[in-house]
Amino acid sequence: MLMMRLQRVGRKNDPSFRIVVTDKRTGVKSDRHVDRLGSYNPKMNHVQIDAAKAKEWLAKGVQPSDTLHNILVSQKVIEGKKKNVLPKKSPIVNEAKIKAEAEAAAAKVAAEAKVKADAEAAAAALLSVEVVADQDDPTDHAEVAPVAEEVKAAEEDAHVEAQTDAEAD
Repeated sequence: MLMMRLQRVGRKNDPSFRIVVTDKRTGVKSDRHVDRLGSYNPKMNHVQIDAAKAKEWLAKGVQPSDTLHNILVSQKVIEGKKKNVLPKKSPIVNEAKIKAEAEAAAAKVAAEAKVKADAEAAAAALLSVEVVADQDDPTDHAEVAPVAEEVKAAEEDAHVEAQTDAEAD
C-alpha cells in the first residue's frame, strides 16, 4: 500500500522534510520512494508542494499520514478537518464536551442552591414555632403557638447587633 508521508532530510537541530509517496513497509530513511511531491521546513513554516501531483496520488488511493493530512488541509489541497496528531497522553480539546461540562456544573450549582434555600426555609419554619405550656398542666408542652413577626424581627436585630459587637472586638 502506498503512503504519502514526510521524510526527514535536515541535519541535527535543523529539521527539514521531503514530502514523498512511498510504500508503507519501507523505512522512512530509505531513499526508495515512488515520487517526490515537495518539501516542508517547520522552522520557517514553509511548505512547497505540487498540488496537482498530490491530488493525482490521492485520487489513486494513496493515504497521507496525519501530519501530512493537516499540511494538505492548511494548504487547501484537500478539504476537511485537521486530525489530532498529539500523543495519546496529551489532552484533546473538545469544545462541545467542555461546554457540556460547564452547563452540567452550572446546573449542579443551581440544584445545590435550591437545596440550600429549601433547607433554610425549613429551618425558618421550625424557628417560627414557640412552645407554650398548657394552662392546666405546666409540664405539658404539646401545644405550640406561632411566633409573632415582631418577635422574629427583634431576634434578628439582636443577632446582627451581637455579630457587629463581636467583629468590633
